Amino acid sequence: MQTRVRKVAHVLERLGLAMAGAASGLFVAALVGTSHSALTNQAFLLLMMIGGAVGFYLGIDTPPHPLTASKDGAWVGKIDTPELLSAIGTFLAAFSAFACVGVIVLRHDPHLVWISMIMAGWVVGVSMQIIAGTIARLRR
Repeated sequence: MQTRVRKVAHVLERLGLAMAGAASGLFVAALVGTSHSALTNQAFLLLMMIGGAVGFYLGIDTPPHPLTASKDGAWVGKIDTPELLSAIGTFLAAFSAFACVGVIVLRHDPHLVWISMIMAGWVVGVSMQIIAGTIARLRR
């Protein structure tokens, strides 16, 4: 019974992360769509929301790589690539979404360069999350 409750809790947690990613993608799409008339369509909004949902679902809470000790008891200091990609990707995606919400709420009209940087941060961050989550699950 306990394992079933834990599995349900884990699925709910992952679905919550996916919804947070989708909401973040919606904010980024709303800001970028108001600046580029070609991106003011529902397909772009949906693509950004799906990308955010998949990225946050896979990229956050990746299974860690087990640490191993050498013969003398010291820890082997290898970098866990999926963990690093996930951390950087989560930061970039969350910071981009935070910047978008700030711009929307404060009703600023940023220069096209800033909007392009926010969009690039979002795309790179979500891509890093998806890659990290895929690598971590394939090595299991």
